[in-house]
Amino acid sequence: MRLFIALDIDEAIRERIARFMDGVRGFAPDVRWVHPESLHLTLKFIGEQSELAVEQIKQELGMIQSQPAQIQFRGYGFFPTAKSPRVFWVGMEAGPQLAALASAVDNGMASVGIPKEDRAFSPHLTLARGAGGSGSPRWRKGDGPNRMFHHLQQKLSALPSPEFGTMTAREFFLYQSHLSPKGSKYTKIAGFKLH
Repeated sequence: MRLFIALDIDEAIRERIARFMDGVRGFAPDVRWVHPESLHLTLKFIGEQSELAVEQIKQELGMIQSQPAQIQFRGYGFFPTAKSPRVFWVGMEAGPQLAALASAVDNGMASVGIPKEDRAFSPHLTLARGAGGSGSPRWRKGDGPNRMFHHLQQKLSALPSPEFGTMTAREFFLYQSHLSPKGSKYTKIAGFKLH
């Protein structure tokens, strides 16, 4: 099973982001746009795991003590850089609770043998990926100047920075990712309360 841990996005924020995507999608027709219903804030990507490991992961996640996190969704950017764009994302601002939750998740998963992250937590929502491109924020072999996002970048530079709203995350989820030619489908396996 291909797994990741994430926060859901409030419906009102999801709808605002979906409207924003509808308004700019035509400026980057050659990239793969994420389906708005599958938008989520990834806390940790786990990857392929056995059924047995899923039970251990659920137990470990159930022990995490973390507070609800207030998150403001605003602005946008490109990974790895604006000059070599491979991923278009919406940014967010949050208090220390979100980083603390990501750290607790990372530490909990390390205790069941999943490698810790080797870079700082960088909260974002991926809206689109360049053809065949990884969603990783890191610089990758083959990254370089490309024009897939060029027209979109020009249009966005003339607009005010978008604001999508604020939510309080009170629960996080273990998801299974099903890959298909039409894009990934996500299924919730378990939820864990923040209090």
